[in-house]
Amino acid sequence: MDDEPVLEVSDLNVSFGDVRAVRGVSYAVRRGEVLGIVGESGSGKSVTSAAVMGLLPPGARVSGSVRLHGRELIGAPERALNSFRGKAVSMVFQDPLSALTPVYRVGDQIAEAVRVHQRVGRETALVKAIELLELVGIPRPAERALAFPHEFSGGMRQRVVIAMAIANDPDVIICDEPTTALDVTIQAQVLEVLKRAQAKTGAAIVMITHDLGVVAGFADRVLVMYAGRPVEVGGVDDIYYRTRMPYTAGLLASVPRVDRRGRQPLTPIEGNPPSPGALPPGCPFAPRCPMRITECDEAEPPLFEVGRDHRAACIRWQEVHPRGPGRHAAPPDGGGGGRLRVRGERTVLEVQRLVKDYPLLKGAVFKRRIGTVHAVAGVSFDIRQGETLGLVGESGSGKTTTLTQILELAAPQDGRIVVLGHDTAKLGRGERVEIRRDMQVVFQDPLASLDPRMTVHDILAEPLRTHGWGGPRDGAGRGAGGARGQTGGSSGSADGSSGSAGGKASGGARGQTGGGADAVGWRVRELLALVGLDPAHAARYPQDFSGGQRQRIGIARALALEPRLLVLDEPVSALDVSIQAGVINLLDSLRTRLGLSYLFVAHDLAVVRSIADRVAVMYLGRIAEIGQVDAVYDNPSHPYTQALLSAIPLPDPVRERARERILLEGDLPSPANPPTGCRFRTRCPKFRAELTDGERQLCVGVEPEVRPVGEDHGAACHYAERREVV
Repeated sequence: MDDEPVLEVSDLNVSFGDVRAVRGVSYAVRRGEVLGIVGESGSGKSVTSAAVMGLLPPGARVSGSVRLHGRELIGAPERALNSFRGKAVSMVFQDPLSALTPVYRVGDQIAEAVRVHQRVGRETALVKAIELLELVGIPRPAERALAFPHEFSGGMRQRVVIAMAIANDPDVIICDEPTTALDVTIQAQVLEVLKRAQAKTGAAIVMITHDLGVVAGFADRVLVMYAGRPVEVGGVDDIYYRTRMPYTAGLLASVPRVDRRGRQPLTPIEGNPPSPGALPPGCPFAPRCPMRITECDEAEPPLFEVGRDHRAACIRWQEVHPRGPGRHAAPPDGGGGGRLRVRGERTVLEVQRLVKDYPLLKGAVFKRRIGTVHAVAGVSFDIRQGETLGLVGESGSGKTTTLTQILELAAPQDGRIVVLGHDTAKLGRGERVEIRRDMQVVFQDPLASLDPRMTVHDILAEPLRTHGWGGPRDGAGRGAGGARGQTGGSSGSADGSSGSAGGKASGGARGQTGGGADAVGWRVRELLALVGLDPAHAARYPQDFSGGQRQRIGIARALALEPRLLVLDEPVSALDVSIQAGVINLLDSLRTRLGLSYLFVAHDLAVVRSIADRVAVMYLGRIAEIGQVDAVYDNPSHPYTQALLSAIPLPDPVRERARERILLEGDLPSPANPPTGCRFRTRCPKFRAELTDGERQLCVGVEPEVRPVGEDHGAACHYAERREVV
């Protein structure tokens, strides 16, 4: 790296009216260097990047200095900024579909970026566009250059945006959450493309992300932001191994680890980030800080020099002793950290060879069928009482369709679904209503799933009134205190009368509340307390709560009717890592206290390992691998599972830099035209590099079924072989 900074930001401030969104941000990046900027939502990361690019709305007030090769950009005329954007400095946005014009072909859009800054003809620019598409790994680039953005997958669209960003060999590439919406396998491909692009252009990269694993393996230096300002800055090893700011330590402790064996509670950061318009006195992090003292409220601390090129904004930085992000082993007793050793006797959900097809139609007015989408093609699994099954896989693997078929409680197209001992193909209307009471769902987006016109009290009371709830079932505290989960404590009885304090509060005491409005009001207050919210806030509306609090409200609503089975559809994917940890811990404690069973649908395998007992990996409508979670994660047998796990970044710089990635080529095949034989063979590294021609014939001609590879562990691969990849 050159000594002179390519981009230098000094004391950058951005205000929207009276709200200071960015406060005194300073950093410099040199040629070939990667700076990672991390922090929770609302910390000012994206506003900082927009200010550097000059892309803020007209009402924003910007002060400070942004110098590109020594030339000041703050206050520069729009014409001068246009000459820099796309040439000397470019940007990769979070949503590639929004960054591309939908009515122009991909090749033309890249060619336009070339012609704006280079005096070349149309044909030369198109040739350059094709070369760039090939560089970022787009197959058949000359053909794909003629396609429109909607004809590409999310990962391919992001590659197109990267090709556009490097079209003019920029000196700085600003990447604003470039992998947030992508599957982990596609994320690994995109990061590899960025590394390849940097090697070609020699550009400095500013990587804005919330993923501490991505930063660990990709960045050279890290800037941690909180409440609009930097709170820790240093080399990547200093930030991860020699943390001197409690906020940074809290972020690292909140991250679920794919290499963490056994069930160990995460350590969330308590509370929520402050509003930029109402910062607390003194240190903005003080209200959430476990090391808070009186002096923290007196003045906002500056960035202290805590090491060579390492600064932290904490007056007690010398007392911060991080545990470090090393690999977490199983507990000394070998008990798996609380994992289920023996699965419960009662099966709460059984899915047998489930099939779901959708017609592929063409035509706006007179539609005709031109094919069939095979969304789910013979999925089988079961969940026992008190157990959590994680259902994982890439987008398009069939997870959501499987979940939908279960929630419909209707006869499946083919196969069998048994919920709480009832075959859904034989349910009457009354039985279906009763089962819906026992099976509830928590959705991915809590704001979209809560009615903004209703108070929290009414949201929680609605299912109670719909089902005529007048008190705990059978007059007992079965759901939260007694019979169902052995939940109230070691002495919890069926009627809740002899339970411990927790059992009586959640079970026995409820039996005395009677029916009607009093019972509903009591239950609402109890539910809010159960999920860690203040019952006094029941009169507020969903928009008055943070994202993590809204998800807790969604969980409380799902628990209102004392269900036995919860279906959780990506319940923490929209949350910051610090808030996510608290929700994961809540779900785990509720399962233990209430005896619940979970079907946990997610794409984040690290989250699944932290909460699940067993995991099922789906690929193109089929189960690729299923088994006890530690067995699958520690020794995956299917090549697809191995690729998924190897692609998950670890928040550990040394281990992340030394890991070997298994990169999958291309995107998921269309479920309307799946490959013959093994559905994974078109992307399988083993099929491509390790098998003989004779062995490949079996993969081409015969679709593998799940077969045992260990105790409670199976894989759908003809040549399954255990391999450690984490």
